[in-house]
Amino acid sequence: MDECTSVVNTGLRGVEVATTKICRVDGKAGKLVYRGYTIEDLAENATFEETAFLLLHERLPLKDEIASFSENLKLKREIPDSLITFLKAVPHDTEPMNLLQAACPILALNDPDCGKEGIEPTLKSAENLISGLAVVTALFERIRSGKEIILPENSLGHAENFLYMMTGKPPDSETAGILDTCLVLHAEHSFNASTFTARQVASTGAEIYAAVSAAVGSLSGPLHGGANVRVMEMLKEIGTQERIDEYIKKTLDAGERIMGLGHAVYKTLDPRARILAPMSRRMGELAEDLSWYELSEQLADKAQQAFKAKKGTDIYPNVDFYSASLLNAMNIPLDLFTPVFAISRIAGWTAHVIEEQYATAADKPALYRPGASYIGDYCGPDECTFIDINSR
Repeated sequence: MDECTSVVNTGLRGVEVATTKICRVDGKAGKLVYRGYTIEDLAENATFEETAFLLLHERLPLKDEIASFSENLKLKREIPDSLITFLKAVPHDTEPMNLLQAACPILALNDPDCGKEGIEPTLKSAENLISGLAVVTALFERIRSGKEIILPENSLGHAENFLYMMTGKPPDSETAGILDTCLVLHAEHSFNASTFTARQVASTGAEIYAAVSAAVGSLSGPLHGGANVRVMEMLKEIGTQERIDEYIKKTLDAGERIMGLGHAVYKTLDPRARILAPMSRRMGELAEDLSWYELSEQLADKAQQAFKAKKGTDIYPNVDFYSASLLNAMNIPLDLFTPVFAISRIAGWTAHVIEEQYATAADKPALYRPGASYIGDYCGPDECTFIDINSR
């Protein structure tokens, strides 16, 4: 068998391309660890700001350090006039992820640290991105809805301010806390598609905004960041618990996926789903509508049974399964589900860009340049002969 026909297109699954100190994902045990801390520990005890500091600085902050870090994020909430002009000028039906990707270079143009060599300026740019993407998302939602722009309120934390800028009123502490925990859960997940994209761009020496812009583009794909959107669309298509069995049978018989079940890495329950399930229930209680949560629970239970009967294997909910009903109960528009993912994952992206560019020589991977097996046998064993256009 020759080299070409022996290659299997695996999408790099199971291929380790670099080392990292940022995150460990144990798919068999169902464990997720950020720089040594389990996701369960962080979700229960850490704020998103503390988690972002941990990812960027390799350790949890001291009291004065988190105060300074949080203050820096607040100061960087101020959006330049040029960006507001841009947000007002784009069509209101612009896909939000396209808008978010376009905003990255505009944020770069207004960042005096952009392009400066060294880890310190890059860390400052990372803070600018963490603040900036959240503010941009909230501003665009106000502008496209024809509502008055709400300026940032620096007495509020990161998650609180995002909800305030979107809705025009400060959220209750429990809702803000639930969103904050969601941001912690989505902040990092090793070499997923968008993070690998960011690292690949960073490996060329490109500045952090270019790498993050590319990551946003990768996250916009429906098989990655858009997965919880498809979960919510699926729930709305099913509509009632009475239609669950019919939907499962139709989907499995067609050989299609039930969105939100199964994961490329986890072979057991996604640890984030375990945390999100009761949060989704609680958010439904706060919204006085448990219907979507209850539909999700029934769907998960019946789909797992049906999958086991048909395939002989187990399948489990992933992070997208319960985040859909949770964000819906929070009244976040469906097309902003993925941007909310982005304003969380920005912490992980920026940490990976910094590791890619400023790791020690022993830990630093080479410029990413995978090979490919050419199978374009257009003219048999020989190369094609060019034919003049008048003779073709």
